[in-house]
Amino acid sequence: MSDQAYTPPKVWTPDTDSNGRFASINRPIAGATHDKELPVGKHPFQLYSLATPNGVKVTILLEELLAAGHSGAEYDAFLINIMEGDQFGSGFVAVNPNSKIPAMMDNSVSPPVRLFESGAMMLYLADKFDAFIPEDVAGRAECLSWLFWQMGSAPFLGGGFGHFYAYAPEKYEYPINRYAMEVKRQLDVLDRQLATTRFIAGDDYTIADMAIWPWYGALVNNKVYNAAEFLQTHTYKNVVRWTQEIEQRPAVQRGRMVNRSWGELHEQLRERHNASDFDTSTQDKLGSNKSD
Repeated sequence: MSDQAYTPPKVWTPDTDSNGRFASINRPIAGATHDKELPVGKHPFQLYSLATPNGVKVTILLEELLAAGHSGAEYDAFLINIMEGDQFGSGFVAVNPNSKIPAMMDNSVSPPVRLFESGAMMLYLADKFDAFIPEDVAGRAECLSWLFWQMGSAPFLGGGFGHFYAYAPEKYEYPINRYAMEVKRQLDVLDRQLATTRFIAGDDYTIADMAIWPWYGALVNNKVYNAAEFLQTHTYKNVVRWTQEIEQRPAVQRGRMVNRSWGELHEQLRERHNASDFDTSTQDKLGSNKSD
């Protein structure tokens, strides 16, 4: 190992010059930095998000609910540009004091209910519509175990491996090796589970699949971190099979487009207010040639 040794000072202070890609939005305190109200649409649910894996989890579920006939799940989705600090606006912080996407309001009840943390949103929506979560005690427990597995495991993939492999200003062997080891172990956990079940929690497609796919399916498909070859993700045959099956679902294809502000223009639906927006309001239809 050739990393330069680091001796921590007695008292930590932030180093704003070496935080990499996200230096402009990282800070050691919470709360709003500016006053900014959130827009509000006409539908029961108001979503404020970005098409990162955590954001995509929720939009996939909303689109799956609508595809299953749950019209009460109609939603407006507004883009939160985290690189410009939208998540630190007073309106957003009032919904999510943690200043992370996604954040959501359920305006179908009085008083309205605020929701933050993607796993909490998924459980709330599944329970509200009695959909995509098993009814029996054992099945529900299995589904929730995998949902919370994702919530606990993904930070090692994203903030750990993804940061040091793809986003850190310099690459160091120790953190990359440490988190690559853990991510491969996680892939093996999934691969062993999917060797015996069609979907993550059993024979039925659930919120566990919707939560895990945007992270680990994207990794397998080389859609995040450009690390599929490095991690040899193709060797996890059962994860590959599951990934391919999930990505063929029309609701999944729609969900991953919502609040997307990068990539192919026809895959970017920066705001979503009606189902017709997928046909009329993607960036290519709006005549935009910008990727940001």
